[in-house]
Order: sequence, then structure tokens, then C-alpha cells
Amino acid sequence: MVIIGAGECGGRAALTLRDLGHEGPVTLVGDEPHLPYERPPLSKEAMTSEALLIKAIASDELLAERSIRHIHSVRAVAIDRAAHLVRLSDGSSLGYGKLLLATGSVPRKLPMPGLGGRCVYLRTFNDALAIRAHLKPENRVAIIGGGFIGLELAASARKLGATVTVLEAQPRILMRGVPAEVAEIIHKAHQAEGVKVLTGQGITAIADDGTQVRITLADGQEIVADLAVIGIGAVPVTALAAEAGLAIDNGIAVDENLCTADPDVFAAGDCCSFPLAVYGGRRVRLEAWRNAQEQGALAAKNMLGANEAHAAVPWFWSDQYGLTLQIAGLSDEGRSTVRRDLYDGAFILFHLAEDGRLVAASGIGPGNAVARDIRLAEMLIAKRATPAPEALGTQSVKLKSLLAA
Repeated sequence: MVIIGAGECGGRAALTLRDLGHEGPVTLVGDEPHLPYERPPLSKEAMTSEALLIKAIASDELLAERSIRHIHSVRAVAIDRAAHLVRLSDGSSLGYGKLLLATGSVPRKLPMPGLGGRCVYLRTFNDALAIRAHLKPENRVAIIGGGFIGLELAASARKLGATVTVLEAQPRILMRGVPAEVAEIIHKAHQAEGVKVLTGQGITAIADDGTQVRITLADGQEIVADLAVIGIGAVPVTALAAEAGLAIDNGIAVDENLCTADPDVFAAGDCCSFPLAVYGGRRVRLEAWRNAQEQGALAAKNMLGANEAHAAVPWFWSDQYGLTLQIAGLSDEGRSTVRRDLYDGAFILFHLAEDGRLVAASGIGPGNAVARDIRLAEMLIAKRATPAPEALGTQSVKLKSLLAA
């Protein structure tokens, strides 16, 4: 068993192979020098802690104990499907019986001239180290992009005392997958913490002279920063698969079992697109921690012949300023919305399809205020339930009773 990509997905797959009793060789190949680690903390608690530390998925000792070979600081450069070989950047080759591509995604590049060393992206632990060095009270930070990564990093930068400006070309922040009512709460929280949020503003020029970055907006306004962090989305890493002749469709195309057209090659996590059963086989690609974790485990099962279909409901979360945002399902599948108010300003929006089926739930509130109800909503979505809208909107009606019904 060979796994290309030593992140959350690849690391979980390797461990699951051993959990399921596989006794043959397991090799995990990663291009970073670190142990497999979780990426979400890089923009949040790891960024604001006294020392930026890796949250490793497994220690060297555990990998050794489970007989998992971890080859680090090396890239896979080619797959020979006929010979069942993976060629590595150090000139060596690995034979495989089953191959898992867990190559993840990389930040979408801003296609503009003028970007220098003070215009950076956040994906790896080393990226986070470089950004953390600039998050000081005397420094100005511009965040280009009002998505999850950019906003989480903005919150971390404010916590460390930096002056922060968020620039979003779209009419509002969190345009992709987050309802306007929820995004507005996050927007106001950033403003209350002193973040300047500019939306609906395109960038016409960037000048990075090595000491500071000057960003010119469409309305002529100029933002000057000591560091610009670009967070405008991510693109799947598919070149290795494409060059091997595997189909690409917004990611490495796999079936419901996470298998490519080659029965010996699987793909999972951010790099792959797959049919989502709960939405009638709609092909999606998900960039989320839990999806990477779940698909890593599912791919391992199917590499061992389980033939188990993907059945999970998408789930996303973000923490900013003590607020937790959680979304179960895909809100764009909904045609009507029912709001349930909880306490301390927390609320959940239930998204219903035309036939009344619950297809998504978006919640926000302090701490874990929405966690339990979002989990119950996730279970209702998985069951393709059609709860009465008035019951969803009434706080006194327990979601658990709707699930039982």
C-alpha cells in the first residue's frame, strides 16, 4: 500500500490500514519535512499560541510501532500504472499493489504582477511560521480574500495586536457556502475587534518593494501593509494523476468508493471530486478537515476490498472571536429557509429543498451553542427527513424528537 500525500487524509489512511489488520507494507510519501499534521490550527490557535507548534497526527514512535514507513521531503513525480510504480523526486521508485492519492490542494494564486516576498500564502507549517513573525502590534497586515482562511487569520492577527484590513472583491465575505445572515454576524464581529473590512472592492495594482506592500483598489483607495496574505481559495493538486491518464473533473474524479477508473488507484480528500449520495450523486469536491479524515479512513477500507460507498454529510466549521460557525450539508441545495433562535444570540438556519427535505443547516453562536443541534440536523439530512418547518423554527421542539419521528 502506497499513499502519496502525508497530510490529514493520507496520515489517517495509513493508520486505518493498520487498524483494519493489514499486515503488508504501508508507505506514506510527503513533500514536507514534518510528521503528518493537522492544518486547521495553522490559522487559529497554533498561530496565536506562544510558540507555533505542529499538531501531529502521529509521532515517529507511533509510525514505527505500526510499521508505517514515512518518506518525507520527497515528491512523487510520476505514476507508471502498467508497472504499478511510483517514481519519486530523489530518483527512487516504489512498487504498489494499491495506491492512494491524497495530494490535497494548494492556494489559488493571485494572477497579478508586483507580488514579492511580502505577499504570501498560508498552507504549510513553514508558511505559518513566516506569517507569525509579522503578526506584531506595530505591523499592518492586509488579508486578500474574505473566506474562512483569511478571516481566521485576520482574527489571529488582531489577537496578536496587528492592524488588519480584509479585502474582499465579492459583495460580502464568505460568499461560498455561508448564508448572508451568518456572514453578517462574522463581519460585525471583525469590525467590533477593529478589523477594517472592505467588500466589493477589486484590486487594480500591487507593489511590493520588499519593505512594504501597496495595494491599489478599484475606487483609487490605497492600502499600505507590512505583509499581505492572499487567501482567495484553493485548487486541487491533480497534475500527477492527469499525467498518469486519470480523469480530472474539478479534482481527481473518483466513484462513490473513492476509486478512479483504475481499480488499483484511489483518491481522497481535497484533491478529489466524488458523487455525493445524499444529493442524488451530485459531484462535489470538499475542502474540509473532517472530509479529509473520513475519506482517508474510507479509502483505506476500500483499498482492502470493503467496497463501501461514501455516505457522509458534508460538515464545516470555523472559530473566530469566541464565535463558532458550523454548517452541515450544502446550503445551496435549499430553496427555502427556516430560522431557529437559540440563546445568547445563537441561531440556526435550516435549508429545505422544494419537496420539504432538510438539505443543510447553518448555525452560529458563542462556544458550542449550536454544536448539538447541528449534529442532530446532520443526522436528519442523512436520513433525508422532511420535518415540519414550524417544528424546525420552534426552539421548544427538540430536534431529537424529530429524528426519532
